Amino acid sequence: MDEVKLRQILINLLSNAIKFTKEGGVALKVKSTTENTNNQQQTTIHFEVEDTGCGITSEELEYLFQPFVQTQSGKASQQGTGLGLVISQQFIQLMGGKISVSSKMGHGSIFKFDIPVSVVDADSIQTAPPPRRVIALEPNQQRFRILIVDDRTDNCQLLIKLLAPLGFEVKEANNGNEAIEISTSWNPHIILMDLRMPVMDGYEATKQIKATTQGQATAIVAVSASNFEEQRAMTLSIGFDDFVRKPFKQSEIFNTLHKHLGVQYIYSEQASEPESTPTELLTPETIAVLPADWLACFHDATLTLDVDLLLELIAQIYEQHESIANSLTELVNKYRFEELWTLTQQ
Repeated sequence: MDEVKLRQILINLLSNAIKFTKEGGVALKVKSTTENTNNQQQTTIHFEVEDTGCGITSEELEYLFQPFVQTQSGKASQQGTGLGLVISQQFIQLMGGKISVSSKMGHGSIFKFDIPVSVVDADSIQTAPPPRRVIALEPNQQRFRILIVDDRTDNCQLLIKLLAPLGFEVKEANNGNEAIEISTSWNPHIILMDLRMPVMDGYEATKQIKATTQGQATAIVAVSASNFEEQRAMTLSIGFDDFVRKPFKQSEIFNTLHKHLGVQYIYSEQASEPESTPTELLTPETIAVLPADWLACFHDATLTLDVDLLLELIAQIYEQHESIANSLTELVNKYRFEELWTLTQQ
Protein backbone atom coordinates (compact mmCIF):
# COMPACT_ATOMS: atom_id res chain seq x y z
CA MET A 1 0.00 0.00 0.00
CA ASP A 2 1.25 3.47 -0.88
CA GLU A 3 0.75 5.54 2.27
CA VAL A 4 1.11 8.87 0.44
CA LYS A 5 -1.61 7.97 -2.08
CA LEU A 6 -3.86 6.66 0.71
CA ARG A 7 -3.41 9.86 2.69
CA GLN A 8 -4.41 11.96 -0.33
CA ILE A 9 -7.47 9.78 -0.99
CA LEU A 10 -8.70 10.17 2.59
CA ILE A 11 -8.01 13.92 2.55
CA ASN A 12 -10.07 14.27 -0.63
CA LEU A 13 -13.02 12.19 0.62
CA LEU A 14 -13.09 13.60 4.15
CA SER A 15 -12.73 17.22 3.04
CA ASN A 16 -15.64 16.75 0.60
CA ALA A 17 -17.76 15.17 3.34
CA ILE A 18 -17.03 17.97 5.80
CA LYS A 19 -17.62 20.65 3.17
CA PHE A 20 -21.13 19.44 2.35
CA THR A 21 -22.25 18.51 5.88
CA LYS A 22 -23.90 21.39 7.72
CA GLU A 23 -25.64 19.26 10.38
CA GLY A 24 -24.94 15.83 11.79
CA GLY A 25 -21.48 14.46 11.28
CA VAL A 26 -18.82 12.69 9.25
CA ALA A 27 -17.51 9.23 10.08
CA LEU A 28 -14.48 7.30 8.85
CA LYS A 29 -14.69 3.54 9.33
CA VAL A 30 -11.84 1.13 8.63
CA LYS A 31 -11.76 -2.66 8.92
CA SER A 32 -9.77 -5.53 7.47
CA THR A 33 -10.80 -8.96 6.25
CA THR A 34 -8.70 -11.99 5.37
CA GLU A 35 -9.74 -14.77 3.00
CA ASN A 36 -8.02 -17.96 1.93
CA THR A 37 -7.73 -18.25 -1.86
CA ASN A 38 -5.82 -21.13 -3.45
CA ASN A 39 -4.15 -21.86 -0.09
CA GLN A 40 -2.99 -18.23 0.12
CA GLN A 41 -4.22 -15.59 2.49
CA GLN A 42 -5.52 -12.35 0.92
CA THR A 43 -6.05 -9.41 3.24
CA THR A 44 -8.17 -6.44 2.21
CA ILE A 45 -8.62 -3.16 4.06
CA HIS A 46 -12.09 -1.64 3.73
CA PHE A 47 -12.56 2.12 4.08
CA GLU A 48 -15.87 3.92 4.43
CA VAL A 49 -16.48 7.68 4.60
CA GLU A 50 -20.05 8.49 5.61
CA ASP A 51 -21.66 11.92 6.00
CA THR A 52 -25.09 13.33 6.81
CA GLY A 53 -24.80 16.10 4.25
CA CYS A 54 -26.97 17.27 1.39
CA GLY A 55 -26.55 14.11 -0.69
CA ILE A 56 -26.09 13.55 -4.43
CA THR A 57 -28.79 13.00 -7.02
CA SER A 58 -28.93 9.72 -8.97
CA GLU A 59 -28.25 11.64 -12.20
CA GLU A 60 -25.11 13.23 -10.74
CA LEU A 61 -23.83 9.89 -9.40
CA GLU A 62 -23.51 8.62 -12.96
CA TYR A 63 -20.93 11.29 -13.84
CA LEU A 64 -19.34 11.80 -10.43
CA PHE A 65 -15.90 10.38 -11.31
CA GLN A 66 -15.40 12.35 -14.52
CA PRO A 67 -12.89 15.24 -14.60
CA PHE A 68 -14.22 18.72 -13.76
CA VAL A 69 -17.71 17.39 -12.99
CA GLN A 70 -19.18 18.93 -9.84
CA THR A 71 -22.53 18.34 -8.16
CA GLN A 72 -25.01 21.18 -7.86
CA SER A 73 -24.06 21.59 -4.21
CA GLY A 74 -20.41 21.67 -5.22
CA LYS A 75 -21.03 24.42 -7.75
CA ALA A 76 -23.07 26.35 -5.20
CA SER A 77 -20.19 26.22 -2.70
CA GLN A 78 -17.84 27.70 -5.33
CA GLN A 79 -15.07 25.49 -3.98
CA GLY A 80 -12.96 22.76 -5.56
CA THR A 81 -11.98 21.90 -9.11
CA GLY A 82 -13.89 18.72 -9.79
CA LEU A 83 -10.65 16.71 -9.78
CA GLY A 84 -10.51 15.32 -6.23
CA LEU A 85 -12.73 12.29 -6.83
CA VAL A 86 -11.10 11.52 -10.19
CA ILE A 87 -7.67 11.51 -8.57
CA SER A 88 -8.93 9.39 -5.67
CA GLN A 89 -10.46 6.82 -8.01
CA GLN A 90 -7.28 6.51 -10.09
CA PHE A 91 -5.09 6.15 -6.97
CA ILE A 92 -7.37 3.42 -5.62
CA GLN A 93 -7.24 1.58 -8.96
CA LEU A 94 -3.44 1.88 -9.06
CA MET A 95 -3.34 0.11 -5.67
CA GLY A 96 -5.59 -2.67 -6.98
CA GLY A 97 -8.81 -1.50 -5.35
CA LYS A 98 -12.14 -0.05 -6.34
CA ILE A 99 -14.42 2.71 -5.06
CA SER A 100 -18.21 2.96 -4.91
CA VAL A 101 -20.71 5.55 -3.68
CA SER A 102 -24.29 5.52 -2.50
CA SER A 103 -26.29 8.61 -1.66
CA LYS A 104 -29.75 9.89 -0.84
CA MET A 105 -30.74 13.50 -1.26
CA GLY A 106 -31.15 15.25 2.05
CA HIS A 107 -29.69 12.33 4.01
CA GLY A 108 -26.02 12.12 3.02
CA SER A 109 -23.54 9.94 1.14
CA ILE A 110 -21.30 6.93 1.74
CA PHE A 111 -18.06 6.44 -0.18
CA LYS A 112 -16.52 2.96 0.12
CA PHE A 113 -13.24 1.64 -1.21
CA ASP A 114 -11.19 -1.52 -0.72
CA ILE A 115 -7.43 -2.00 -1.06
CA PRO A 116 -5.70 -5.41 -1.08
CA VAL A 117 -2.57 -5.55 1.07
CA SER A 118 0.18 -7.95 2.07
CA VAL A 119 0.60 -8.65 5.77
CA VAL A 120 4.14 -8.61 7.17
CA ASP A 121 5.58 -9.55 10.53
CA ALA A 122 6.18 -6.38 12.56
CA ASP A 123 9.41 -7.87 13.94
CA SER A 124 10.80 -8.12 10.40
CA ILE A 125 10.50 -4.37 9.76
CA GLN A 126 13.85 -2.70 10.19
CA THR A 127 14.09 0.92 11.28
CA ALA A 128 16.58 2.84 9.17
CA PRO A 129 19.43 4.29 11.24
CA PRO A 130 19.91 8.08 11.12
CA PRO A 131 22.19 9.18 8.27
CA ARG A 132 25.84 9.78 9.08
CA ARG A 133 27.91 12.51 7.46
CA VAL A 134 30.79 11.32 5.27
CA ILE A 135 33.95 13.32 6.02
CA ALA A 136 36.64 11.28 4.21
CA LEU A 137 37.53 8.00 2.51
CA GLU A 138 39.10 5.25 4.56
CA PRO A 139 42.86 4.97 3.84
CA ASN A 140 44.54 2.24 1.78
CA GLN A 141 41.85 2.08 -0.90
CA GLN A 142 42.44 2.34 -4.63
CA ARG A 143 41.88 5.71 -6.30
CA PHE A 144 38.35 5.48 -7.68
CA ARG A 145 37.62 7.09 -11.07
CA ILE A 146 34.11 8.50 -11.52
CA LEU A 147 32.70 9.86 -14.79
CA ILE A 148 29.73 12.24 -14.50
CA VAL A 149 27.62 12.61 -17.64
CA ASP A 150 25.04 15.41 -17.81
CA ASP A 151 24.34 18.17 -20.30
CA ARG A 152 23.67 20.63 -17.47
CA THR A 153 26.90 22.08 -16.07
CA ASP A 154 25.35 22.83 -12.68
CA ASN A 155 24.34 19.18 -12.25
CA CYS A 156 27.90 18.06 -13.02
CA GLN A 157 29.39 20.64 -10.66
CA LEU A 158 27.07 19.54 -7.85
CA LEU A 159 28.50 16.02 -7.99
CA ILE A 160 32.08 17.16 -8.58
CA LYS A 161 31.96 19.39 -5.46
CA LEU A 162 30.55 16.49 -3.48
CA LEU A 163 33.03 13.82 -4.61
CA ALA A 164 36.34 15.47 -5.57
CA PRO A 165 37.17 16.88 -2.08
CA LEU A 166 36.97 13.34 -0.65
CA GLY A 167 39.71 12.08 -2.99
CA PHE A 168 37.75 10.62 -5.90
CA GLU A 169 39.13 11.23 -9.39
CA VAL A 170 36.28 12.88 -11.28
CA LYS A 171 35.75 13.79 -14.94
CA GLU A 172 32.64 15.13 -16.67
CA ALA A 173 31.02 14.72 -20.08
CA ASN A 174 28.13 16.74 -21.53
CA ASN A 175 26.58 14.11 -23.81
CA GLY A 176 26.68 10.44 -24.71
CA ASN A 177 29.37 10.82 -27.38
CA GLU A 178 31.77 12.48 -24.95
CA ALA A 179 30.95 9.81 -22.37
CA ILE A 180 31.96 7.04 -24.78
CA GLU A 181 35.23 8.80 -25.70
CA ILE A 182 36.23 9.45 -22.06
CA SER A 183 35.15 5.99 -20.96
CA THR A 184 37.32 4.39 -23.64
CA SER A 185 40.44 6.41 -22.89
CA TRP A 186 40.11 6.83 -19.10
CA ASN A 187 38.36 3.59 -18.05
CA PRO A 188 36.31 4.88 -15.09
CA HIS A 189 35.18 2.54 -12.32
CA ILE A 190 31.67 3.97 -12.40
CA ILE A 191 29.64 6.33 -14.59
CA LEU A 192 26.79 8.48 -13.26
CA MET A 193 24.72 8.91 -16.43
CA ASP A 194 21.90 11.36 -17.16
CA LEU A 195 19.29 9.92 -19.53
CA ARG A 196 18.12 12.84 -21.66
CA MET A 197 20.92 14.75 -23.41
CA PRO A 198 21.54 16.27 -26.85
CA VAL A 199 23.78 14.62 -29.48
CA MET A 200 23.44 11.19 -27.83
CA ASP A 201 21.26 10.28 -24.85
CA GLY A 202 22.22 8.13 -21.90
CA TYR A 203 20.38 5.08 -23.17
CA GLU A 204 22.37 4.81 -26.41
CA ALA A 205 25.66 5.70 -24.72
CA THR A 206 25.16 2.95 -22.16
CA LYS A 207 24.34 0.38 -24.86
CA GLN A 208 27.54 1.20 -26.73
CA ILE A 209 29.74 1.24 -23.62
CA LYS A 210 28.32 -2.04 -22.34
CA ALA A 211 28.86 -3.62 -25.77
CA THR A 212 32.65 -3.55 -25.13
CA THR A 213 34.63 -5.85 -22.85
CA GLN A 214 36.02 -2.84 -20.98
CA GLY A 215 32.57 -1.31 -20.58
CA GLN A 216 31.08 -4.48 -19.12
CA ALA A 217 33.38 -4.05 -16.14
CA THR A 218 32.22 -0.45 -15.61
CA ALA A 219 29.22 0.19 -13.38
CA ILE A 220 26.78 2.63 -15.01
CA VAL A 221 24.14 4.30 -12.84
CA ALA A 222 21.20 6.14 -14.40
CA VAL A 223 20.59 9.52 -12.75
CA SER A 224 17.17 10.78 -13.76
CA ALA A 225 14.12 12.77 -12.63
CA SER A 226 11.91 9.74 -13.29
CA ASN A 227 9.91 8.42 -10.39
CA PHE A 228 8.16 5.26 -11.57
CA GLU A 229 9.39 1.72 -11.09
CA GLU A 230 8.69 1.15 -14.79
CA GLN A 231 11.44 3.67 -15.66
CA ARG A 232 13.84 1.96 -13.28
CA ALA A 233 13.03 -1.45 -14.75
CA MET A 234 13.58 -0.17 -18.29
CA THR A 235 17.02 1.29 -17.51
CA LEU A 236 18.12 -1.93 -15.83
CA SER A 237 16.94 -3.98 -18.81
CA ILE A 238 18.99 -1.81 -21.19
CA GLY A 239 22.20 -2.41 -19.27
CA PHE A 240 22.35 0.13 -16.46
CA ASP A 241 23.53 -1.29 -13.16
CA ASP A 242 21.45 0.97 -10.93
CA PHE A 243 19.14 3.96 -10.80
CA VAL A 244 19.24 7.17 -8.71
CA ARG A 245 16.39 9.66 -8.91
CA LYS A 246 16.87 13.43 -9.05
CA PRO A 247 16.87 15.38 -6.85
CA PHE A 248 19.05 12.98 -4.87
CA LYS A 249 20.43 13.07 -1.35
CA GLN A 250 24.16 12.94 -0.75
CA SER A 251 23.72 9.69 1.16
CA GLU A 252 22.14 8.07 -1.91
CA ILE A 253 25.24 8.82 -3.99
CA PHE A 254 27.60 7.56 -1.28
CA ASN A 255 25.53 4.40 -0.78
CA THR A 256 25.53 3.74 -4.53
CA LEU A 257 29.33 4.04 -4.70
CA HIS A 258 29.67 1.68 -1.74
CA LYS A 259 27.26 -0.80 -3.33
CA HIS A 260 29.01 -1.01 -6.69
CA LEU A 261 32.65 -0.21 -5.85
CA GLY A 262 32.92 -1.21 -2.21
CA VAL A 263 34.01 2.31 -1.21
CA GLN A 264 34.58 2.63 2.55
CA TYR A 265 34.04 5.95 4.31
CA ILE A 266 35.04 7.74 7.49
CA TYR A 267 32.02 9.32 9.18
CA SER A 268 31.62 12.12 11.66
CA GLU A 269 30.90 10.90 15.19
CA GLN A 270 27.52 12.64 15.24
CA ALA A 271 24.64 11.71 12.95
CA SER A 272 24.08 14.28 10.25
CA GLU A 273 21.05 16.49 10.23
CA PRO A 274 18.31 15.49 7.75
CA GLU A 275 19.32 16.72 4.32
CA SER A 276 17.16 19.49 2.93
CA THR A 277 16.85 21.29 -0.36
CA PRO A 278 16.00 24.97 -0.88
CA THR A 279 12.29 25.44 -1.50
CA GLU A 280 9.99 28.37 -2.09
CA LEU A 281 6.41 29.04 -1.01
CA LEU A 282 4.42 28.54 -4.20
CA THR A 283 1.82 31.14 -5.13
CA PRO A 284 0.41 32.25 -8.50
CA GLU A 285 2.83 35.19 -8.29
CA THR A 286 5.96 33.07 -7.80
CA ILE A 287 4.83 30.63 -10.50
CA ALA A 288 4.27 33.52 -12.93
CA VAL A 289 8.06 33.86 -13.48
CA LEU A 290 8.08 30.52 -15.33
CA PRO A 291 7.71 30.44 -19.14
CA ALA A 292 4.05 30.52 -20.25
CA ASP A 293 4.43 27.59 -22.64
CA TRP A 294 6.07 25.49 -19.92
CA LEU A 295 3.27 26.33 -17.48
CA ALA A 296 0.68 25.29 -20.07
CA CYS A 297 2.41 21.92 -20.62
CA PHE A 298 2.80 21.33 -16.90
CA HIS A 299 -0.84 22.29 -16.24
CA ASP A 300 -2.06 19.80 -18.85
CA ALA A 301 0.29 17.11 -17.49
CA THR A 302 -1.27 17.33 -14.00
CA LEU A 303 -4.48 15.88 -15.48
CA THR A 304 -2.65 12.74 -16.60
CA LEU A 305 -1.42 12.02 -13.03
CA ASP A 306 1.86 11.06 -14.72
CA VAL A 307 4.54 11.59 -12.07
CA ASP A 308 7.30 10.65 -14.51
CA LEU A 309 6.23 13.29 -17.03
CA LEU A 310 5.81 15.98 -14.36
CA LEU A 311 9.28 15.35 -12.94
CA GLU A 312 10.81 15.46 -16.42
CA LEU A 313 9.15 18.86 -16.97
CA ILE A 314 10.40 20.11 -13.61
CA ALA A 315 13.93 19.04 -14.56
CA GLN A 316 13.74 21.52 -17.47
CA ILE A 317 13.45 24.51 -15.10
CA TYR A 318 15.76 23.26 -12.35
CA GLU A 319 18.82 25.21 -13.45
CA GLN A 320 17.09 28.62 -13.60
CA HIS A 321 14.51 28.14 -10.81
CA GLU A 322 15.95 25.65 -8.32
CA SER A 323 13.81 26.53 -5.29
CA ILE A 324 10.55 26.54 -7.31
CA ALA A 325 11.55 23.23 -8.91
CA ASN A 326 12.19 21.68 -5.49
CA SER A 327 8.82 22.89 -4.20
CA LEU A 328 7.02 21.50 -7.26
CA THR A 329 8.87 18.20 -6.88
CA GLU A 330 7.71 17.94 -3.27
CA LEU A 331 4.07 18.43 -4.32
CA VAL A 332 4.41 15.87 -7.13
CA ASN A 333 5.97 13.27 -4.83
CA LYS A 334 3.06 13.79 -2.42
CA TYR A 335 0.59 13.34 -5.33
CA ARG A 336 -1.04 16.72 -4.74
CA PHE A 337 -2.19 17.00 -8.36
CA GLU A 338 -5.28 19.07 -7.67
CA GLU A 339 -3.20 21.71 -5.92
CA LEU A 340 -0.70 21.69 -8.78
CA TRP A 341 -3.49 22.02 -11.35
CA THR A 342 -4.99 25.01 -9.53
CA LEU A 343 -1.59 26.61 -8.97
CA THR A 344 -0.57 26.49 -12.65
CA GLN A 345 -3.92 27.57 -14.07
CA GLN A 346 -3.33 30.64 -16.24
